[in-house]
Amino acid sequence: MVDRRDVASWLDGPRARTQQAGEYAGQSLRLPQQGPGSIARFGRRLVAVLIDWTMCQLIAYLLFKVELGHGGPGSFVPLGIFFVENLVLLPTVGSTVGQRILGLGLMSVNGRPASVVQVAIRSLLLCLAIPALIWDRDGRGLHDKAANTVLVRR
Repeated sequence: MVDRRDVASWLDGPRARTQQAGEYAGQSLRLPQQGPGSIARFGRRLVAVLIDWTMCQLIAYLLFKVELGHGGPGSFVPLGIFFVENLVLLPTVGSTVGQRILGLGLMSVNGRPASVVQVAIRSLLLCLAIPALIWDRDGRGLHDKAANTVLVRR
C-alpha cells in the first residue's frame, strides 16, 4: 500500500525524497545504484522532456503554422505531437528523441520493454503534467507508477 510518506513532490522539498542510510533510488525495483540500468535522475529527465517539447513546438510551427506562445485551439497541436512522439517511439525504440540524446530509456518494471498500453497510459498522464510533478522515493513519477514503467540510464 502506498503511504503519503512514500510519495513526494517538488512542493515537499528535498527532505521528503531522501532515502534512509544505505538506500538508493531504484533499490526497491532491484535496479543498480549507478550506471546502465539505474534510475534516470531528475536533471536528465527534465532536459530530455525539454528537448522533446522544443522539437514538438518546432514541428507544430513548421507543419501547421501554429504560433508559439499564443493561446487558442492551435496551442494544443504541440501537445498532440508530443503524445504521438511518445506513443510511437517508446514501444518501438524504447526512448523519445530527447531521452535518446541523454542516454535514457523506458522499460517495464519487470525488465521488459514497455508495451503499447503502458506507453499510452504513461503518455496520457505525462501530457496532463501534474502526475509527472509528483514522485516517490525511487524518483518515479505517478505517470510511471500508474503505467508500471521506469525511466533508466542506458
